[in-house]
Amino acid sequence: MSSSHSLLFTFFFILLLSTNALAFYLPGVAPRDYKEGELVEVHVNSLTPMMGGQQLKSVIPYDYYYKPFHFCVPKEKKSQPESLGSILFGDRIFNSPYELKMLKDNSCSVLCAENKVTIPAEDAKFINARISENYAINWLIDGLPAASIRKDLKTSEEFYSIGFELGDQKDQKLHNHYEIEISYHEHEKNYRVVGVTVVPSSRKYMNYKEAKDCNPTGGTLTLSTQSSNDVYYTYGVTWKLSTIAWATRWDNYLHTFDPRIHWFSLVNSIVIVLFLTGMVAMILLRALHKDISRYNQIDAQEDVQEDFGWKLVHGDVFRPPSHIMLLSVLLGSGAQLFFMTTITLIFAVLGFLSPSNRGSLATVMIIFYMLFGSVAGYTSARVYKTFGGESWKKNVFLTAFLFPMIIFTIFVVLNFFLVSAKSSGAVPASTLLAIIGLWFLISVPLCCIGSLFGFKKPRIEKPVRTNQIPRQIPDQVFYLRPIPSMLMGGVLPFGAIFIELYFIMNSIWGSKIYYLFGFAAMVFVILTITCSEVTILLCYFHLCAEDYHWSWRAFLTSGASGLYIFIYSIMYFLTRLQITSVTSTVIYFGWSGVMSLMFFVLTGTIGYFACLVFIRKIFMSIKVD
Repeated sequence: MSSSHSLLFTFFFILLLSTNALAFYLPGVAPRDYKEGELVEVHVNSLTPMMGGQQLKSVIPYDYYYKPFHFCVPKEKKSQPESLGSILFGDRIFNSPYELKMLKDNSCSVLCAENKVTIPAEDAKFINARISENYAINWLIDGLPAASIRKDLKTSEEFYSIGFELGDQKDQKLHNHYEIEISYHEHEKNYRVVGVTVVPSSRKYMNYKEAKDCNPTGGTLTLSTQSSNDVYYTYGVTWKLSTIAWATRWDNYLHTFDPRIHWFSLVNSIVIVLFLTGMVAMILLRALHKDISRYNQIDAQEDVQEDFGWKLVHGDVFRPPSHIMLLSVLLGSGAQLFFMTTITLIFAVLGFLSPSNRGSLATVMIIFYMLFGSVAGYTSARVYKTFGGESWKKNVFLTAFLFPMIIFTIFVVLNFFLVSAKSSGAVPASTLLAIIGLWFLISVPLCCIGSLFGFKKPRIEKPVRTNQIPRQIPDQVFYLRPIPSMLMGGVLPFGAIFIELYFIMNSIWGSKIYYLFGFAAMVFVILTITCSEVTILLCYFHLCAEDYHWSWRAFLTSGASGLYIFIYSIMYFLTRLQITSVTSTVIYFGWSGVMSLMFFVLTGTIGYFACLVFIRKIFMSIKVD
């Protein structure tokens, strides 16, 4: 009972540290101070579909200056520097013609040097289609995203929802006037931006004079798909003094809907872990203890049978499994993913992955994945050598290229679909070359170095000798057969994470910020424990049933949770999305497949090594003639 209390205390202590980490801003990011009248730049980002309270209808982002939108372009268009992760997630940030000056209110300004934009009928169809799909305009002012003020229906609390609507989805009206309100904080006679909200509206100006005064007489603006449309873009600016400090300016953006759900998720996961821990403890403390005691009896008694139960398979349990090359390569890739995930979550919990650094999470994950190529090589080599593998060159090559090549191939295929859709999410050729460069110049050499150290190490000693002739495996009961046992084993790890998975998928597809890394870290710890315990539990049952083919079974048992994640993504698609286009469907299921595959390899590796440690321990504890 005391161990359970200490486990719970540890989890909640980590959560306390992680929530406190939110109060500190990312080290190295300094606030920008403005003088009165100083220009505050407005940067524009890709247009993305919004989910809001409605279902998502597309997953394809578009460049703000994509020609069919006909937004006003500055005299000198300049792209802004972006991180690798930001580019991969479809960000395309440019300067804009908006002119905002600190503390200078502006009731009405007209965009574009020519003052009027003509939208042809064909482009009007494109814009109306994006309005019906609830696309949002995304701006950045002093690094803060322009937001719409929303209200949480459960708590009635106001929060900032990133982006604002391209148009009125219900009435198909284009928003061409923007009321910009910027909150600022005074600091030592300087001023800092601490909040940006935009209220868009639709206004049909009949001429330039009306646009200049922001006084429309034509009502609202609906784009005609039969003839060209004359559109004036206007905006107003209001500056508002705020008590919000610069260090906490992201708090309004990081709104958590019903935090009790996260707590329920955590409690649900802990209950699963405690249940499995109790089951495993019962086996280890009772059944195994009795088994080992009986196996090690040295007094000759007629009623004592030396060989029964799992001891019967001692001569086969360390027999090399089939397809050892593939298994060792997958285990190497899984170890690489495990270390990448662990270190990334540690950095995130400590507050080093601020949302102000766009794409920082993805960038850090990619960098750590490349750096831990050495772990992949070392792990794969050790496993392969232990089971007597001799094709070491092939092992090194496959470890460095097989799994990354599968992911990269899917990525390139999905990129072609984005290119065909003329989406800003299409990764430029230069970025693809940069990724290939990281792969070949960092990951592959480190993998080779790790393999070199792995093959130089002596084989992992087996506690028992392996018989030359394989033992026949008796018929297994239904629930211990491969497919049923894998499906049963995969349910529990998935059950430990599925609620948090919902919020992560909302963040990925709904353009929301996920910043509850404290919960994510604890769920990952619980996932690791659950995968280990459920695999050990089923492994013990299989050994007692004289089935010694544990290697692939252990990998696939916990790895089956990846299958459940893909099934969950199908349910999410059917219930939360209203996607009809082929490109969006392919993109969604392509990335869902990648996520499920990576989760399969990660959890499978955790299950395998937990089972390996368990089997070595129990067979080292018995005496075998």
